[in-house]
Amino acid sequence: MRSVLALWWTQVRGQNRIFWRSPVSAFFTIVLPLVMLVLFVALFGNDTFDTPYGSVKVAQFYTPGLAVFSAASATYTNIGINLAIRRDEGILKRVRGTPLPPGIYLAGQVGSAVWIALLSVVLMVGVGVAAYGVEVEASSLGPLLAAFVAGTACFAVLGVALAAAARSAAGAPAIANITILPLAFVSQIFVSLGPERDTPAWLRLVGDVFPLKHFALLFGQAMTPGSGASTVEWWRLGVLAAWAVVGAVFAWRRFVWEPRPGAATTRHRRRRTPAA
Repeated sequence: MRSVLALWWTQVRGQNRIFWRSPVSAFFTIVLPLVMLVLFVALFGNDTFDTPYGSVKVAQFYTPGLAVFSAASATYTNIGINLAIRRDEGILKRVRGTPLPPGIYLAGQVGSAVWIALLSVVLMVGVGVAAYGVEVEASSLGPLLAAFVAGTACFAVLGVALAAAARSAAGAPAIANITILPLAFVSQIFVSLGPERDTPAWLRLVGDVFPLKHFALLFGQAMTPGSGASTVEWWRLGVLAAWAVVGAVFAWRRFVWEPRPGAATTRHRRRRTPAA
């Protein structure tokens, strides 16, 4: 058991080093959500308005929402894109030819992504508290942890499913963006949908079906003073668990370790391009 944990920890550390060597990934995962928080508060002020958790200040609404978006990006987007790239470059195929168990390699990817998600959430909440007076009650720490664990586990599994669904590394970013960005607008992250009577029923249904909204509402409610933060809406955790099961089944059936026919990485295309 100790040797398995040591192998896993080695993979987590290695994947973390790879992440920080890619400034673009670090910017879009950690820095961009912080910039969005600053911009939203600067544009809309920090007045009180109605949200699903009651009347709260702008920063109190956007801090947990953008923290969830950052965590989803760290897990779902990064895992899906990175695995697709490494599959097309033949790295995953070579991993299967080593003594390292493939499951440990995947677990290292997930562990690194969850660690980055935790870092991004802590930074977001820390900036919200320090710069904008966002409140976090001591009684909310348990529900916050439950929401974070369930949400990141769900989106990490869905990230592996994303890599399985992408036919090539070039298609993985498109699938990630076309799925997570529109959902963010109907999942109480970028905007508050307001009262039900003011929102089309189909728009709310789209948000209710997919997991991002439930992750955001669990985390946002836990961070909102006086909204029942010490309690957990278990059915929302159930939705996240159900999506994790769906993603796991899809990944188990469709995930491959070898490049798919016709897939070519940028590196391979450069090799085939004749010199000028």
